[in-house]
Amino acid sequence: MPIRRLPPGAQYDPNRVLDAIIARLRLKNDAALSRVLEVAPPVISKIRHNTLPIGATILLRMHEVSDFSIRELRALMVKEEAGAAA
Repeated sequence: MPIRRLPPGAQYDPNRVLDAIIARLRLKNDAALSRVLEVAPPVISKIRHNTLPIGATILLRMHEVSDFSIRELRALMVKEEAGAAA
């Protein structure tokens, strides 16, 4: 199975998906998100600071708790560049 790459002109942005889950679940902060996802708070911090990628296990857990589809979660991880063609 080939590795999927980001589309040209796109940038990986894990903050978008974390913020979307926090908003959907009406959570107060990253600490509440870590409890819901059943991960240690430093995991969320590392994801936010791009030192830890969102792996398959946490992606599935995000899907389970938020009811976002996997496709929606993956789309939220990508931020389009301002000058990218539509």
